Amino acid sequence: MEMELNVAVIVGSTRSGRFGPTVAGWFAGHAAKRPELTIDLIDLAAANLPPTLTDCDEPTPAEVAVLAPRLAAADAFVVVTPEYNSSFPAPLKTALDWYYEEWHAKPVAIVSYGRESGGLHAASQLRQIFSELHAVAIRNTVSLPSYWEQFAADGSWPRPGSGYETAVKTTLDQLIWWAGALRTARLHSPYRA
Repeated sequence: MEMELNVAVIVGSTRSGRFGPTVAGWFAGHAAKRPELTIDLIDLAAANLPPTLTDCDEPTPAEVAVLAPRLAAADAFVVVTPEYNSSFPAPLKTALDWYYEEWHAKPVAIVSYGRESGGLHAASQLRQIFSELHAVAIRNTVSLPSYWEQFAADGSWPRPGSGYETAVKTTLDQLIWWAGALRTARLHSPYRA
């Protein structure tokens, strides 16, 4: 029997009144239905990572050390990000910069939301950064333009017929393939940056 794949779903916004936890919970709910996946929901607001990076000879802050094993244990990542001013939030960039080897040779799916662009500017920039971190950003994304228009009459989100489910399925299919392939490769031959 195949081993389960560990997927860390990261809520990239720490802003007051943020929509990120709703999107992350929705995506994680779909992912949890896949029998081959276990989900670790990581909220950067709760992680409380320091905004200032330390130098190489300084001790690692406790908050950074606490999150490190969860990231290291992940076979794949899903980054849920809003788009602010055609980019992604600063706390997400800080979180990416605190870690290095934890991202290596692992796939990343990006779930973005925003105004008309649906967060695609933020997703494009994240692809560049994950490449630098030796991670593999998968091709398909889940983009949620004008997400506030998808509330149902009862207040639930997204409303039936939004069309988002197809994007989630395709993204998860690709993420699972890459996660399995890259885990096998890492086990066969440890990745060296």
